[in-house]
Amino acid sequence: MEFIMPLLPFIAIILVMYFLMIRPAQKKQREVQEMQESLQKGDDIITIGGVHGRVESFDQKHMYILTDDQGTVLKFERVALKEVVK
Repeated sequence: MEFIMPLLPFIAIILVMYFLMIRPAQKKQREVQEMQESLQKGDDIITIGGVHGRVESFDQKHMYILTDDQGTVLKFERVALKEVVK
């Protein structure tokens, strides 16, 4: 019992850190991964850099985005996807 009492504050700090920092970060990462996996041709998206466009095609690592009416297509890494616009 004497060994547990001094460790209780450290255990409490670790538990608080887990519930306030680590767990929400894991949940956010899971949501981002699901969004990237559900990407489809024709989806309107916004990249991390703020580029708006429509998905023309994609493969495992890249996506090709139509950015304007003139037919400009840009190549992005799939991890650059910030949001799929509904």
